[in-house]
Amino acid sequence: MVPRPISNPPNPWLSTEVEYLDEIPPAELEVYEDHTREILSHNDSPDVGFSWSVNPYRGCFHACSYCLSGDTPILMGDGLTRPLADVRVGDVIYGTVLRGRYRRYTRTRVLNHWRTLRRAFRIRLDDGTSLLASGDHRFLTERGWKYVTGRGSGAGQRPHLASGNSLLGTGQFAPPPRIDADYQRGYLCGMIRGDALLRACRYSRPGRVNGDQYHFRLALTDLEPLRRSQGYLQHFEIGTREFIFQEAFAMRRRMSGIRTMARGHFEQIQEICAWPCKPDRSWQLGFLAGIFDAEGTYSGGILRFSNTDAQILDQILLCLRAFAFDAVLEPGSDEHRASNVRVRGGLREHLRFFHTVEPCTTRKRDIEAQSLKSDAKLRVSSVEPLGIELPMYDITTETGDFIANGVVSHNCYARPTHEYLGLGAGTDFERKITVKPDAPRLLREAFDRPSWKGELVVFSGVTDCYQPLEASYRLTRGCLEVCAAYGNPAGIITKSPLIERDLDVLQELNRTARVSVSVSIPIWDPTHARAMEPFVATPRRRMRIIERLAAAGLNVGVNVAPVIPGLSDADIPRILEAAHAAGARRAGFVFLRLPGSVKQVFEQRLREALPLRADRVLNRVREARGGKLYDSRFGVRGRGEGTYAEAARALFAATVQRLRMDEGFGSEVEADTFHRPGRGRQLPLL
Repeated sequence: MVPRPISNPPNPWLSTEVEYLDEIPPAELEVYEDHTREILSHNDSPDVGFSWSVNPYRGCFHACSYCLSGDTPILMGDGLTRPLADVRVGDVIYGTVLRGRYRRYTRTRVLNHWRTLRRAFRIRLDDGTSLLASGDHRFLTERGWKYVTGRGSGAGQRPHLASGNSLLGTGQFAPPPRIDADYQRGYLCGMIRGDALLRACRYSRPGRVNGDQYHFRLALTDLEPLRRSQGYLQHFEIGTREFIFQEAFAMRRRMSGIRTMARGHFEQIQEICAWPCKPDRSWQLGFLAGIFDAEGTYSGGILRFSNTDAQILDQILLCLRAFAFDAVLEPGSDEHRASNVRVRGGLREHLRFFHTVEPCTTRKRDIEAQSLKSDAKLRVSSVEPLGIELPMYDITTETGDFIANGVVSHNCYARPTHEYLGLGAGTDFERKITVKPDAPRLLREAFDRPSWKGELVVFSGVTDCYQPLEASYRLTRGCLEVCAAYGNPAGIITKSPLIERDLDVLQELNRTARVSVSVSIPIWDPTHARAMEPFVATPRRRMRIIERLAAAGLNVGVNVAPVIPGLSDADIPRILEAAHAAGARRAGFVFLRLPGSVKQVFEQRLREALPLRADRVLNRVREARGGKLYDSRFGVRGRGEGTYAEAARALFAATVQRLRMDEGFGSEVEADTFHRPGRGRQLPLL
């Protein structure tokens, strides 16, 4: 294979970066063997339509400029969260400290961070929280700190997690809101109705045309909501002037304000503050953030909103209940006192409120000294070895712990990307490939376990199982032969014509169980395809794959993934029409995802190969990702949001409906064909 130039973004797991002094030399393909003891990978993301996958290879010679990554949210000192990869030495985060009988939350500073290579385990909790950690990692349970796995016996034995142990904390964190125009309108409505002056003064002055005066004023002691309100007003082209409303005196802080007296601005603000007939969820989130910044308090573990306006109180209750918050109205003692809306559920629900709604007043998100008591269902349901070694990210804090995805953590977390191996996410991913030579044997052993029930297995969940190395290693073919022998249903996602070599085993598997193949064709223009996927078969050659598989009687579809806005979205109808003509009867759609270092790899490839298109594409991506290049929220990261993303999905859906390619990908299959050779077909338990 021809040597390729080296280009990698900085590896976030390395403490130092090494650079070439002279011109970077090209490098040849390097292959490493991974003698892991597991081959089945379990997926629990709601964005992926399958639970089990087989990945015989790690890295991909096809050199596409997009792939997968993950984040672990850390509870920062301001009460919000930040991905673990973005936490830095010196940051203030929350840890815990034992005070009297209770362990309580306290702010702590990050002192150090590093990575180490350890065997990975997945810990699942009853509330759905899933954690990756090394066996030496410790979590805080109701019976003290426990390691993920045990070691030794007798005096050398150490306490470790077991089913039934409960971790301490609040459980998995909620994702943040998307800050769009509706959220901004809702925020301004809550803030202005709660804490602003909006008044028109009517004057009758003979001979004077401009007698009426229009006043808008918002004065606050907290600059964060004031700056946010001013920025949101500016978004709607409403300019305001800043002023000092009241200087500090005695125990009172200085109050700053913004104002405008322009009639046009006044009328626009009135329109923004009008109650919507059918508020959408984004408006409701913004309203809750605004009214909390204006009228909300959080003290002593009690989260409440106070107001004398019954209509505002009703709207607060309506919005809270739309997001399943347990909220109650506490009427004032008489007509002159404010009533309160209180959010019940303790710290677990209060953090969910802060993270879901995202008010901006930091002092109102203070959980300092609150105890770890919680009703979250954090019982350990399983601890599963992944069978591979992964680098684990570790941080040191002043308290010796930190809060990761809602539980108290003492050590390191795994982030499975190519960078875990100390390699780069750029060309290293394309030329340093790890293979699992024992994959067929490991799959057979997995199928022989009594716990295996014959669920759908997808090849592959991460990289293409038919990349060039498969021609000599034949690992994917060997695994498919195992599936055929056991009658285990399988799904395949590929871009490679090499799959045509295995038509015989695919037909055999189709007879004994069920197999479906999805051919990925994200781009139709051959110039654009060569630029973004330089070492993959052309789109028209991939259409011939669909034609051959369909002619062989196989269930085949096309996966328009990823759709690159500003580059390939216009190709959607042509791809679907050509695939339908070739024999595909189903189609899938995934919007471009650029997690972690993939953003840099993609942008570099785009600017080098298609410089005149680069800014347009990147701007379109940001438009569909709330101003960012990536949004990691479940349910959003594979779809995108906003007008542009919705238009692309609508074009896809309309074409699929017209061509009747809406059979779906068939990820939900019954395991009634699975059997172990020599033991007959396995019967389901009643």
